[in-house]
Amino acid sequence: MLKKHSKFFEKLIFLVDSLIVILCWVGAYYIRFHTTLFEITKGIPDPGLYLKLIIFIVPIWGFIFKSMGLYSPRRSASSIEEALKIIKATTISMIFLIATIYFLLEYKYSRLVFGTFFVLSVSLMILERMMIRSILRKLRRRGRNLRYVLIVGAGSLGGEVFDAINALPEMGYRVVGFLARTREKIGKSKRGVKILGVYEDIDQVMKEHNIDQVIVAIPLSSYQRMEFVLKNLMDELVDVKVVPDVYQYITLRGGIEELNGIPVINLRDSPLYGWNMIVKRLLDIAISSLTIVVGAPVMLFIAALITITSKGPVFYRQQRMGLDGRTFDMLKFRSMRVGAEEDTGAVWAKKGDSRRTKIGTILRKTSLDELPQLLNVLKGEMSLVGPRPERPVFVNKFRKKVPKYMLRHKMKAGMTGWAQVNGWRGNTSIEKRIEHDMYYIENWTIMFDVKILIMTLFKVWADKEAY
Repeated sequence: MLKKHSKFFEKLIFLVDSLIVILCWVGAYYIRFHTTLFEITKGIPDPGLYLKLIIFIVPIWGFIFKSMGLYSPRRSASSIEEALKIIKATTISMIFLIATIYFLLEYKYSRLVFGTFFVLSVSLMILERMMIRSILRKLRRRGRNLRYVLIVGAGSLGGEVFDAINALPEMGYRVVGFLARTREKIGKSKRGVKILGVYEDIDQVMKEHNIDQVIVAIPLSSYQRMEFVLKNLMDELVDVKVVPDVYQYITLRGGIEELNGIPVINLRDSPLYGWNMIVKRLLDIAISSLTIVVGAPVMLFIAALITITSKGPVFYRQQRMGLDGRTFDMLKFRSMRVGAEEDTGAVWAKKGDSRRTKIGTILRKTSLDELPQLLNVLKGEMSLVGPRPERPVFVNKFRKKVPKYMLRHKMKAGMTGWAQVNGWRGNTSIEKRIEHDMYYIENWTIMFDVKILIMTLFKVWADKEAY
């Protein structure tokens, strides 16, 4: 129900946005070269050179805007928040467009066209969103095209369904009431809406109220009543939806899929598939390759210092657990004496750790010892951003004590992550790290990765928890 309408609005707004950016690009060209606002010094270029950029502009704008949630229903976000998001998304889209032109095309386009295009597209898109909000508000105030909903189930699941509907007022659904399991709840209110009866009263309630949609949200403990409710709805001319009471078990972007026409509830899934996986991998390859090339002199200098100041190899290989529980050898610059764990076994580094070499103390404090992991990223064993990989011996320890610990392995391990940039690295709270890792996986977008990389430059390289 809501998903279909939500998808319709998403496609409609994407279509309008695409038309706006095309018109703004054409308009920017016209304003620059066919008005008196700007002086023409090098002649008027062929409009075809500018029109062909539309094949890049539309997909870039669509991808960035979708990644930043600008095609999702406008829930509780204010007009100001949405306007700021549009400015941010347009800025990022412009950077991607300019980078694409730089690498793929030789022709030098007018900077004034880009500047005019930015102003026009931001202004018109903000105006478009304001108009949509205004139209929907007016329609709702007039009671136009409303659909009246009855929720069968007055427990926590029914409350969640009500909250989900109430968060999408632009969809035009209004909850008339609830049906409860027991009669003592009749007449009471839930979320400000009356409980109209019990499950057995569904026929009567349907006759007394103008119901268009029935959402069955019965808890698992009362599923034996489901058959009665559904049988009584078979001959009713209303839309019937069932919300299964398994959402408490859904983790990591779970949802409903279809298997050859059979609905399947997916309780657990990784966000990395299809284009998401390709884009993230391309970002990993591009940035890690560039960093290796640019940082080669620094890494060679570090290798020389390690060789001069202590006996042993330059690199240290340590087995870690990554995506889907597979192990790999993670590379680091050696920062401790050879055989540091022969007496202690596998332990975490601590403040003032006597096992560190002189240069190792500096490397660990600045996290420069992590630079060789760029090779792990190039090989595909790690990503630039993701949950930090842990040693199998610690994984076996934590998986028994920390709920959802193993779910972090549904995403490729990273050199840095949401937990690390928020201060949860090294010998800190495992629970907090898992909480941040789960948030990252559940809310992953490519722009979230970019944000974490930028935060890493300012936070991780001088972290107080790096021993």
